[in-house]
Amino acid sequence: MNVIVGVLLCLISGSVAIQEWGLDLSTLRWTAHILFLAALAIMAPRVPWGRQIFILVALGLTVAVMLTLDNWVEPLERGLVTAEFVATFFCALSTLGDAAASSPAIRECGRYLAQQPPGRRYAALTVGGQLFSLLLNYGSITLLGSLAVASANEENDPEIRAHRKRRMLLAIQRAFISTLPWSPLSFAFTFSSVLIAGITWTEAVLPCMVTGALLAGSGWVLDTIFKPRLTRPRTAPPNVPEGTIKSLAPLLILLVIMGCLVFGLHLVLDIRVPGVVVVVVPLISIIWIGLQARETGPAQAMAGRSRDFATIGLPALQSQIVLLTMAGFIGIVGSSLVAPAVAWAGIDLHLLPPAVLLISVIWVIPVAGQLGMNPLLATSLLAPLLPPAADMGLEPTALLLATTGGWTLSGISSPFTATSVLTGSYGGVTPLHVSLRWNGLYLVIAGTLVTLWVLAYALI
Repeated sequence: MNVIVGVLLCLISGSVAIQEWGLDLSTLRWTAHILFLAALAIMAPRVPWGRQIFILVALGLTVAVMLTLDNWVEPLERGLVTAEFVATFFCALSTLGDAAASSPAIRECGRYLAQQPPGRRYAALTVGGQLFSLLLNYGSITLLGSLAVASANEENDPEIRAHRKRRMLLAIQRAFISTLPWSPLSFAFTFSSVLIAGITWTEAVLPCMVTGALLAGSGWVLDTIFKPRLTRPRTAPPNVPEGTIKSLAPLLILLVIMGCLVFGLHLVLDIRVPGVVVVVVPLISIIWIGLQARETGPAQAMAGRSRDFATIGLPALQSQIVLLTMAGFIGIVGSSLVAPAVAWAGIDLHLLPPAVLLISVIWVIPVAGQLGMNPLLATSLLAPLLPPAADMGLEPTALLLATTGGWTLSGISSPFTATSVLTGSYGGVTPLHVSLRWNGLYLVIAGTLVTLWVLAYALI
């Protein structure tokens, strides 16, 4: 079954990529729908019960839409298109993680960052963590987190070891979430830009990078102000990091190449950035694997690793794929049921002052995260209910800033998100401890700054 699941996911990705690059045929769309439903049927009994609940909710919403809406085909197809794109985007990004796993240069780069002395460790992990997040997405927390824990465990003093581990893991986690509002490889930006009409990456990137700078900068300021005080003086000198600043070169070169290709093709061919990403990223990953094996047979390595990724790597990710695709489907289909209910209740979001609406969007998503709602699900449920930006006298970018800001705050504060779960696993604490104890003050400070920035951008 693993082989079948992997092949189906590859076919779905190919179909979506072809549509993104201009061949939007009805036959191709329905072929993708059939392939996706077939893959979902195979994966459903093979994933944990928590993921199966998402599938059951999606089935329930499908029945409800068919029974209550006259034009039920349209929301169901939009839900399927969204789910298929999410699966394709996730599979494309996963190829980078697979290629990086065998790269000695990437591991050396991560080790260099993790071994920085106390005075510049947090800043180094913040900047370096952002670079790794662009490349590896959630894999950056896994790679840098394991290296950070290994580096901290080299410290003999248990008090220093505990402080170092917590501060390093928080730097890595906050570096990752600070890329979510603006990175074209993040689900937060990509998915929000798909849901909000009139958004292009080139127009929105600078305001969104301000959000990222506020998130990264506030974390560094808090770490500096609340630096832990030791109960006794340190006796041993800190370890000297292995490598030099040149250790970062391979990562920077790879990101520059990827950025030039993605945005060059976007500008030349007028294909939206996410559509370029789902094609360019897998190609770069395959070439990267070939370069790693240039002395032992690049062609064989590329063919073998591609086969293994399709038949072993992708099926191993089926739990995450089910979660993400069903969250997108539930949000899109669920909003088609919620919208009539909101109208029937006499609630008109057009009447809300723009400032109130933007603040609500920013904070509803993290509040929903406390209840276990995935930020992708919360955003896909909320975004279709929002009035068009022009109707409120706003630019579409203002709505994008609000949704990505809320998504990011949910990522740092919800104990149910992958960032909190991964950080807690490396820190030896629960995800709830990470989200509310370690990040409670950070949430208040960063959330306030993000809210003020969104209001300033939208209204001033």
